[in-house]
Amino acid sequence: MTFPPPLAPLAVLAHPVLDWSDQAAPHSRHFGDVYFSRQSGQAETEHVFLKGNDLPGRFAAWQETRPFVVGETGFGTGLNMLCAAACFHDHAPPDTRLHLVSTERFPLQRDDLARALSAWPALTHLARPLIDQWPLPVGGVHRLWLDERVILDLHFGDSVERLARLDGKVDAWFLDGFAPAKNPEMWQPALLKAMAAASRPGATFSTFTCAGVVKRGLSAAGFAWRKAPGFGRKREMLRGEIERPPQDDFRHDTPWFVPPPARRARHVAVIGAGVAGASVAHALARRGISVTLLDRTAPGAGASGNDQGALYVKLAAQTNLQSRFYLAGLQHSRRWLAQLDPERTLWRDCGVLQLATNYREARRQARFLANHPLPASLVEGVDAATASARSGIRLEHGGLDYPNAGWVRPRAICQRLAAAPGIMFRRGTVECLVSNDRGWQLVLANGERLEADHVVIANAAQASRFAQSEAFPLQVVRGQITQIELDGKATPELKRVVCAGGYVPPPLDGRLIVGASFRPNDSGQELRDEEHAANLAELAKTLPAYFEALQQADVELDPTRLQGRVALRAASPDKTPYAGPVPIAKRWHEDYAMLAKDARRTPATPGAHHPGLWISTAHGSRGFASAPLCAEIIASRLCDEPLPLERELVDHLHPGRRLIRELITSQ
Repeated sequence: MTFPPPLAPLAVLAHPVLDWSDQAAPHSRHFGDVYFSRQSGQAETEHVFLKGNDLPGRFAAWQETRPFVVGETGFGTGLNMLCAAACFHDHAPPDTRLHLVSTERFPLQRDDLARALSAWPALTHLARPLIDQWPLPVGGVHRLWLDERVILDLHFGDSVERLARLDGKVDAWFLDGFAPAKNPEMWQPALLKAMAAASRPGATFSTFTCAGVVKRGLSAAGFAWRKAPGFGRKREMLRGEIERPPQDDFRHDTPWFVPPPARRARHVAVIGAGVAGASVAHALARRGISVTLLDRTAPGAGASGNDQGALYVKLAAQTNLQSRFYLAGLQHSRRWLAQLDPERTLWRDCGVLQLATNYREARRQARFLANHPLPASLVEGVDAATASARSGIRLEHGGLDYPNAGWVRPRAICQRLAAAPGIMFRRGTVECLVSNDRGWQLVLANGERLEADHVVIANAAQASRFAQSEAFPLQVVRGQITQIELDGKATPELKRVVCAGGYVPPPLDGRLIVGASFRPNDSGQELRDEEHAANLAELAKTLPAYFEALQQADVELDPTRLQGRVALRAASPDKTPYAGPVPIAKRWHEDYAMLAKDARRTPATPGAHHPGLWISTAHGSRGFASAPLCAEIIASRLCDEPLPLERELVDHLHPGRRLIRELITSQ
């Protein structure tokens, strides 16, 4: 097997077929083994994995600002991870955090998960959020919050392939899974090699098995092992550690993406209070970091200031890194919104229909469906009749239906995020950034100076106005929405967001939002009648029956009499956000100048970055599907914890990709 193995195709994963004839524990028909001990699964977990890694004592002594990280091969029912979280709460100091990372190739169905965990009522307070957030069986990384101190990253897919792409380091391993004799594919040397590469110096492991193939593989990977008393009828188990993990050469061919050294964060300044900045501030604050959130006007006043917007993505026909990121972002935002606002007052997962209104788009969507066998509950191709039934409006075209997508209240969400504990909002314009020995000094337009350990630039199209970030190109895109007052008139009920050339969400507070225009390189902020007219024309084209019903109801549709709102969005040249540490552009041009002559010559020099400076921008019109996940990437990197995406996707978002591309294409 090549290492790391190729990135697995996007696909739906198979659920395991379970046998519940023994009510004490589910039994896998495929592997012919139980998920946990019939005698006492929790007691076995505590003996083999918690005590085997000395977690009660290590948790009690934990004083680091970063979280303690537990890694696991084989999530199963989640019993091990929930027991680790419970142990952490019982022993760790109250201001510390735990990060759990687990792989799973055959994720349980939600009902089976709930049934299995019902056997452990003492863990209900942790099992309930796990069940509520349980992701669809789609390969990739799925970040869940078990509570304010415990993050769980579920890596769905083959354990070897998943761990080879883990961007983070582990302190203690639970080497679990069905017995080596019944599931030899998981216990292969490549898995143990991936574990070693993802370990911190001194990382421990424990496992229930003493199989010779496991002992030989552990030794070959660099782990020292020793036998210990087993649990129940198992006489022996293995435990051990790795003092000097092998050097991770994943970025051997892309050294510029090597992350900067961790730097302690007590106070972070975030510039920009739209969804990009507000979500970063919120992600940092929930980790206990003091945040100052700055904006020229108010939270949600710029491109994130509309009353209503669509939560949607448009994925490429062929699988690429951008589509992988947006698919992960959509799923992440759905869980994030459900936690932020479980009452759904600020959003609604009513579904989104992307109509194929012409032959070209219909062909593109057909290719997408052929290349992406995803769950219908995530995205499904529908004909015009089905689209009509789901939207409540007669439609002339079919398309792609995203049942769990929907609409959001952008401005209200930004205000909710900015008001979270630990965040102080300041009105002001940051003129420049000055680094010093303590971190950064922000110079405001009124002459005031603010000190911070770290700074996150998240002010959309204004992000490139600073000397440190001016090398990363941004395109201003003007967008105007049209507001149609329904005034209580009898109109059909639109049940889904409908997208084609623009988008139309279900009416909110008696108002229908239609938009948005798309005007690249136009920074004008005045309302324009011609753009209202264009929005109405798109509405008539996309929803002809609905438009006709509005006319028959005598709804005001005169472009010269309608209200609306203009926002300036920011986009990158490749339409992917910039999210990550800010490179020192001059150093990159010097260190990697040879790429301009021969792109195959890769120097070993790690990328130079401005210490403690980060960026999240260029989210365009899909910010609510991208910014919350980008916020977690930045917060995780800044706090030295595992990242919520595969390394290829993290690198794809890195702003330095533009510098490297410019060097290579200048040949």
